[in-house]
Amino acid sequence: MKKVSMSAPIINDQDRQAVQDVLKTPILSMGERILAFEDSFRHLTGLKHAIGVSSGTAGLHLCVRAAGIEPGDLVITTPFSFISSTNVILFEKAIPVFVDVDPYTGNIDPEGVKAAVEALMLGGEKAKRWLPKQLPPRGWEARGSLKAVLPVDVFGQPAEYDKLLPIARKSGLTVIEDSCEALGAEFRGQQAGTFGDMSVFAFYPNKQITTGEGGMIVTNDDAAAEMMKALRNQGRAPGDTWLDHTYLGYNYRLDEMSAALGFSQMNRLDELLNARQQVADWYAAQLADIDEIELPIVLNSTNRMSWFVYVMRVSKNIDREAFAKLLISKGVPVRPYFSPIHLQPFMKTMFGYDIGDYPVTEDLGLRSLAIPFSGNMSEEEVAFVSRTIKEQISATKISR
Repeated sequence: MKKVSMSAPIINDQDRQAVQDVLKTPILSMGERILAFEDSFRHLTGLKHAIGVSSGTAGLHLCVRAAGIEPGDLVITTPFSFISSTNVILFEKAIPVFVDVDPYTGNIDPEGVKAAVEALMLGGEKAKRWLPKQLPPRGWEARGSLKAVLPVDVFGQPAEYDKLLPIARKSGLTVIEDSCEALGAEFRGQQAGTFGDMSVFAFYPNKQITTGEGGMIVTNDDAAAEMMKALRNQGRAPGDTWLDHTYLGYNYRLDEMSAALGFSQMNRLDELLNARQQVADWYAAQLADIDEIELPIVLNSTNRMSWFVYVMRVSKNIDREAFAKLLISKGVPVRPYFSPIHLQPFMKTMFGYDIGDYPVTEDLGLRSLAIPFSGNMSEEEVAFVSRTIKEQISATKISR
């Protein structure tokens, strides 16, 4: 039986040689390769600072720390994302304030953000509508102020920053841009990752480029950059020796082998993005005539989509779980994308969330399926996946 991979990175001989070259040196951490990798992001974004870290999660956590977010503070974010965008808020015992998403893009709804900001700034009964139903019993209290907005550029499409930024600026809120899925995307002619006060990219193997594990923070904020550089390196501030630690920090360093691989891949970023765009175009053409699925929507304001995954949505008359099992049995792996954050077991236990709290997110979570996607897929593989979807979808219709 023919099978395709869910995803696979494109690693060439140049990438392999770059990693091998590091192994010929005595410096495997905090050397020349990480500096070169960081410099490639300063060049891409035009921002002053780039800070390589061990993962996108690590990068977002450092941004939360640098933004001065403390226990009890409030951070507006999305329930439709990978769990990291919420976890980094919880790491500091701050309170995530969820705003539901746009039903077409899955990105956070600017009108919802505006309403939440206005209510939380006023406080009182209007603010309670946006807060979790309950807080954990020990050490948690929503006693702080609204500090930040953390939008996520879902599936490689930037959030609507032309609407979000004025809302945040008016109320003096820090914007932490989660561009972990959107390297190379452009919104209204501007690079993803350049809208936030601090922004983060990530390089897991299914991303646009990979370092295995890894992430990159970019910012123009000198003080935040200095702090985040210290925090990633066990809290060592400039001038500290190896055994001096000015801050409570972490080992969030990116090693030299990973940085070498990332720098090699950055040298052909356009090639990698174009390959992913080609696969997305093949899917769009071959799946366009299936009434029971909705294909991804790219807004006109998105000048360049940076395809992270290819997520289709099945209609409500399709049994998604049965459809997924059938596709897998035919050699086509699929994954639900995303599972709503507020319905994760620990979130329900901690904060009392339940079904019905964020209906758009829940609808997308119930109907979305990521299908095989990577830049090295052939047109033949895309045709096989598309043909299998067409052949099997009618078998899982729900009779009414």
